[in-house]
Amino acid sequence: MASLPPETDYPAEPGILNTQFDVALGDRYLVYALSTITARSLPDLRDGLKPVHRRLLWAMRLLRLNPDQGYKKCARVVGDVIGKYHPHGDASVYDAMVRLAQDFALRVPLVDGQGNFGNIDGDNAAAMRYTEARLTDAAVRLMDGLDEEAVPFRATYNGEEEEPELFPGLFPNLLINGAAGIAVGMATSIPPHNPPEVIDAALALLQAPDTAEADLMQFVTGPDFPTGGVLVEPAASIAESYRTGRGSFRLRARWAIEDQGRGTWTIVVSEIPYQVLKGKLIEQLAELITEKKLPILADVADESDEQLRIVLTPRSRNVDADVLMDTLFKLTDLEVRVPLNMNVLDHGKPGVLGLRAVLEKWLVHQREVLLARSRYRLGRIDARLEVLGGLLKAYLNLDEVIRIIREADDARAELMATFELTHVQAEAILNMRLRSLRKLEEIEITRENQALTAEASELRALIDSPAAQTARLDADLRALRTAYGPTTLLGRRRTTIGEAPQVRHVPIEAMIDKEPLTIICSAMGWLRAMKGHLDLASAEAIKFKEGDGPAFAFHAHTTDRLILATSDGRFYTLAPDRLPGGRGFGEPVRLMIDLAEGASILALFTHVPDQRLLLAASDGRGFQIEANEVLAETRKGRQVMSPRAGAVLQVVRWIGRQDDAVAVIGENRKLLVFPLEELPQLRQGQGVALQKYKDGGLADVRTFVMAEGLSWPMGGASGRTRTEADLSFWKGARASAGRLPPTGFPRDNKFTT
Repeated sequence: MASLPPETDYPAEPGILNTQFDVALGDRYLVYALSTITARSLPDLRDGLKPVHRRLLWAMRLLRLNPDQGYKKCARVVGDVIGKYHPHGDASVYDAMVRLAQDFALRVPLVDGQGNFGNIDGDNAAAMRYTEARLTDAAVRLMDGLDEEAVPFRATYNGEEEEPELFPGLFPNLLINGAAGIAVGMATSIPPHNPPEVIDAALALLQAPDTAEADLMQFVTGPDFPTGGVLVEPAASIAESYRTGRGSFRLRARWAIEDQGRGTWTIVVSEIPYQVLKGKLIEQLAELITEKKLPILADVADESDEQLRIVLTPRSRNVDADVLMDTLFKLTDLEVRVPLNMNVLDHGKPGVLGLRAVLEKWLVHQREVLLARSRYRLGRIDARLEVLGGLLKAYLNLDEVIRIIREADDARAELMATFELTHVQAEAILNMRLRSLRKLEEIEITRENQALTAEASELRALIDSPAAQTARLDADLRALRTAYGPTTLLGRRRTTIGEAPQVRHVPIEAMIDKEPLTIICSAMGWLRAMKGHLDLASAEAIKFKEGDGPAFAFHAHTTDRLILATSDGRFYTLAPDRLPGGRGFGEPVRLMIDLAEGASILALFTHVPDQRLLLAASDGRGFQIEANEVLAETRKGRQVMSPRAGAVLQVVRWIGRQDDAVAVIGENRKLLVFPLEELPQLRQGQGVALQKYKDGGLADVRTFVMAEGLSWPMGGASGRTRTEADLSFWKGARASAGRLPPTGFPRDNKFTT
């Protein structure tokens, strides 16, 4: 590889910056990342808005799209926004505007839309040339104070106009409407909350700044989603999420049983979780039916109009509705987890805050806004009082004022000198109309002067007194709570707080009709399940392809689970109700599981819960294992035994509940008996040595009850068995060599035929 040339300091040229590429790239990416965080993706703590939303509302305000005015085309608003404030694509700006108008996306919409603004099915809004919009009352409240220098303004991107850096209004938009966004290296996800609950929490913190985080939970009991639903997160988990600013909430659909008469019933879903598209949810439910993943569900129908209504029909009247819904909650978006990550901008700096910190900082902002608006109002009053003071002097000396105006060369200067007036006062007197000279006007000016003087005194007291500021904020918040109280349409809680569900084991019997089956597997791995418990020697049961023959045949039920073990130590789980029917020869097992190349089927049997299995490899190593530990959830199965190089799994056998001894015989025809307690119970692995061999390996192994002796078949047509009661001659420690078996032991070295 050629070496890199040494670094060279190239001579500087006009317009060219001489710097390292990695430094230049890093600096520019950092600028981009910070811009994404602070000017695009994260909401400001104080007004809960991102720049695009703030600019949309500001543009609508300048267009005078107030709630009591008419609508205007959304294209007009979007045009103003991208032309004056937000130089981005019109599609992204319109999408942001559409979201502000969707009552299923925002808890309290900020835009009043007219036309098609999308729906909960996931349909897009109509083009912006068709839709119209105006501001809502909440948006007006959020911008209240912009004309009173309550917040700073900044120049727009081209320097031609100004826009507010944030909104000052007394409306806790961040918590009420929530926010979501992804920046560079960080994200935010704040669910919506109930307006009166948030206001109550703010009032409590305003009156008692040392209110503990746990005490705020008396007011904010959890998120309140615009689409309703049931929150089933434990109270302790909700409290911890609000304390740290991170967590998640478990949200379920709202459902009820609807009686159809004659003992039949259906389930009606009336509310679905937040941000779940109804169309995709229906597809999920239909897929469960078509793929037979949930046999107890017979049909799903969407009967929604203005009100959401999804009808679920069970397979039969005997289905347990709770079992059906618990299963649907696991398999579909009828239950979701809504994340909480209160990552917000606090004066331009991102950070994750808890509920109490968010409310504290929002109240600090509102106090600053109150002071700014009070100072602005006081300045306007002082300016007006200055004018009124001059006018009152003019009324007291009206004849002299008229003479000076008629005769003086410089009336303003002479008025200022004669009556000790300011420049503003003299100018106001000169601008008076003749009709203002009437007595009634003097009375009105006197009354206005008195009223403004009293208001100025109150404002100065408010600015100087934190207690007065607290009282004013308290009164304003209570007025806001009245407007969005729990009895109003927007203030009524939609998401109810339910009990955390108990972890319930849903047995497979509850999902499937229990029907008898006969399981047949051929030597070449063709598997089928015939209905009914047939005679295993019948012509139908022993029908195989040419060159093939029987390997496993037994009776089972559709509610059972089948365990298939292969020579490489991997175990697979099959559902009998999904096996191919008895017509034909079935299907190859390889189509049902991911069978490793070169691996052969060693055992196929019905799973028995809470019982143990004996596993042994051809090199004489083995262990016992709980039957539940070999169950697998996927086609890949579960690697339970890992035979050593050159060995394979050779024996899989049930351990009787009363068995207390192990009998193992090798290919060298040596028998060993040892206590079962010496055989460890593992979850997976190679196991331990069962018997010591100089030549060959394991022939067979089984467990038995020592007191009952060891039995084996005699062979021949008689079907008799022999039992050896005294096994002291063959007893030994595990991993011993053993001794020759009793006379008459089968020549194939097998305990069973």
